[in-house]
Amino acid sequence: MSAPLTAAPLTAATIQALRAQTPGAQTSVHFNHAGSSLPSSGTLEAIHAHLQREAMLGPMEAGVASRALTENARTLAAQLLNAQPDEIALTTGNSAGWGAAFAALAPWRPGDRILVGRHEWGGNLAAMRLHAERAGAVLETIASDDSGCVDPDALADMVDDRVRLIALTWMPANGGLINPAAAIGRVARRHGIPYFVDAAQAVGQLPIDVTEVGCDVLSGVGRKALRGPRGTGLLYVRRSFLDQLTPAFVDTYSAPLDADGRPVLRADAGRLESAENSLALRCGLANALQEALALGLGSIRATLDATAQRVRTELAAIPGLTVLDQGREKSSLISFNLQGRNAADVQRALAAVGVTIGSNGVPYTPLDMQARGLAHIARVSVSPLTSDNEIDRLLDALRDVARAAP
Repeated sequence: MSAPLTAAPLTAATIQALRAQTPGAQTSVHFNHAGSSLPSSGTLEAIHAHLQREAMLGPMEAGVASRALTENARTLAAQLLNAQPDEIALTTGNSAGWGAAFAALAPWRPGDRILVGRHEWGGNLAAMRLHAERAGAVLETIASDDSGCVDPDALADMVDDRVRLIALTWMPANGGLINPAAAIGRVARRHGIPYFVDAAQAVGQLPIDVTEVGCDVLSGVGRKALRGPRGTGLLYVRRSFLDQLTPAFVDTYSAPLDADGRPVLRADAGRLESAENSLALRCGLANALQEALALGLGSIRATLDATAQRVRTELAAIPGLTVLDQGREKSSLISFNLQGRNAADVQRALAAVGVTIGSNGVPYTPLDMQARGLAHIARVSVSPLTSDNEIDRLLDALRDVARAAP
């Protein structure tokens, strides 16, 4: 379970101010925040300001002049996760960070076991299976409990001395379930097994304390709940775990040469970064992180929970529509299918009337989709920006689509 909902939701005045400061909220009805949310005008201005510095000073010189600004993203990310700045790598996205950490693990051996939750992101599965097949290692799925969540007791029963990694996607992309990340972490720590958490949907949506989660690696992304720019991400690596990671690729930043010309890996999470990155996007990420922290993650979570509960309840009342979310505790993602309609068709029909939602197929969360016999899902995801008027427009549009269904 995540932290209890003890904080008060954001006030109506605060939400209205957020919407006023978000250009996209004035022009779109956006329910695909789990894909990519709407950035604030402050985040856009931070990006533009750095691009202007690059144009006036030169990109290299602007980087030097703005070092404190761009590094602030690292400090704020550490604050968000209750980590230290040297445990944070700034990445270009969730998959890039998670994949860099996974590729940096020691070589796999025949018979090694990787244990994953049923909701694991398809990109992570692709990376793990590729390495496992080459080495003769095996990938195994942890059983879920009767609510659909990954079962910590089932995990404990699977552990032996051949398990080299436990991987969990905290919040699946195909529905509103929240996995028990901290309970899984306690099993991993008890047995001394590396534990990777994909928190792409959780970062910016939940209060996160990496010491409570008990993970060695946690990846996140800027463009989803944080409302940061696309092409940004953050990666936490527990300080005492760092020496177990040897990057598959290094450069002058991650492993500068010493006086003898030998590469020396950085002694912080920066060993998983590259010398080449967009400093303008990092400025935008820093602003987005600052805004999230100022609102308070507890209040964000309480707001999302109340809004998502309302949307779930009203969606379930639409004839022919089935809400597909599992779990005892729900996130701000709501998955559903409409009888007689493909999810992608529903997405297109809503887009035609100015309402944006998401849709997912089997490749994104294959283990869970196949276990539940799902070929596709439509997905609505809410944000602190979501207004009552937008919810009404979403529901009206879906009722129209439902009535027109074969």
